[in-house]
Amino acid sequence: MQIGHRVDETGLLLRDGGSFYLRRDAGGRFALDLRRTPVDEVEKRVRLVGTYVGSDLVDVDGVSLI
Repeated sequence: MQIGHRVDETGLLLRDGGSFYLRRDAGGRFALDLRRTPVDEVEKRVRLVGTYVGSDLVDVDGVSLI
């Protein structure tokens, strides 16, 4: 995936210490750079929209339950 690529993925939102990850339905995972803490969505299936910024890291614009 190229830096700057638009990300629109579904998967399971996970927390590991102070970090958040998306375990992708398509396989693999993304580390997430979030503007807010999505406490209600942790360990649930979500849709994530954002921008790929490199090293499997996504700058997140939005997270919503599906």
